[in-house]
Amino acid sequence: MFDSTVDLMQKIRLGEDSLLELKAVYFKGKQVDLSRDDIADELAAFANFHGGVLVFGVDDKTREPIGIPLEKLDVVTEFVRNLCNDSIKPPLPSTIIRLVVLDSTGTERPVIRVDVPQSLFVHQSPGGYFWRQGDAKRQMPASYLERLFQQRSQARLIRFEEQPVPGTSPSDLSPELLRRFTTRTDEPDEIVLLKRNLLTTDAIGVSRASVAGVLMCSDAPERFLPGAFIEAVRYRGTAQDSNYQLDAVRICGPLDQQIRQAMAFLHRNQRVAATKEPQRVEAPQFSVRAVFEAIVNAVAHRDYSIHGSKIRFFIFDDRLEIYSPGALPNTVSIESLPLRQATRNELLTSLLAECPVDATAGQIGRGYYMEKRGDGVPIILRESESISGRRPEYRLIDDSELLLTIFTAPAEMGR
Repeated sequence: MFDSTVDLMQKIRLGEDSLLELKAVYFKGKQVDLSRDDIADELAAFANFHGGVLVFGVDDKTREPIGIPLEKLDVVTEFVRNLCNDSIKPPLPSTIIRLVVLDSTGTERPVIRVDVPQSLFVHQSPGGYFWRQGDAKRQMPASYLERLFQQRSQARLIRFEEQPVPGTSPSDLSPELLRRFTTRTDEPDEIVLLKRNLLTTDAIGVSRASVAGVLMCSDAPERFLPGAFIEAVRYRGTAQDSNYQLDAVRICGPLDQQIRQAMAFLHRNQRVAATKEPQRVEAPQFSVRAVFEAIVNAVAHRDYSIHGSKIRFFIFDDRLEIYSPGALPNTVSIESLPLRQATRNELLTSLLAECPVDATAGQIGRGYYMEKRGDGVPIILRESESISGRRPEYRLIDDSELLLTIFTAPAEMGR
């Protein structure tokens, strides 16, 4: 949007509209003398509509660049960053750019440009829920707000995984990762990727990576979807206490790589006892097959529309816990989990069904990450109970996070 300084200045001369807001900046001592709440509302309004640009250092009445003192640029940058992170929920991703423009006399004036993309989420700012209409922000009518939540949440008309990710382009996806899904046809790659919903077009017709495209074909999905990673920790003992962490890692990358890395974390952190009666027999704390199914289910079926939430994978001396963001999909209940097959992310599960399992995962009894037969939960329950003698437990926390607890083998086997 307004790709060059010349384009930006032409837009400034025309004045504010649905995509542009101008703000002169004043200071009181070392602080920005502008209403924090008002600016936060402006930024959120752009994100809730079609995105936009806010330029600090330009008078909105005269459209004249008056600039920002060089020594104050850091102050304004920090002011904007704090608003995006602390005053808007969920936090608002934005791009803050310092640049020099010319005023009407040809004098150079430093300004700060803030680019706000259309968001995947609905943002609440201090004044409520705003959208952009013409040259001003407006409170969203209840009917529009309801539709916006419907479009940008689990219940959206287009599935969340198929939505365009603002600010992305096809170049943000790895050609090597994309090739896994384009080799079965002679059609041009971009056509295939659009048909498979790895690429899509946004409201103004620009080609963007979809949520599924980012999750499966980006080297770093968390750049675009904060929380699209697994936090894995091995604790000594039975309590979640950072003072007793034996191993901790943030597992990132495309989803199949996250599953591989999570299994590697299990292999290096679970105890394996051995007996020699009459030959060596190894007895691990947990069933590798059960944990594999549990990790796959967490990655494939979690709710990626919940901003900032991540999968948590914790190993203790007596149990293993996997926290997966989101309530159970459709009409599934805790009681019906072993009997029902339902998915939140049809596209992701189809893509994972095309990715072969790496041998490093262990003896997991399948060739691809997803086989969509509905036998994952029964395997988790059966395999785990056969080792520990205790049935794993599923629990829904605040209707927003699913916790699976798998218990360890009897203590005498782990010594």
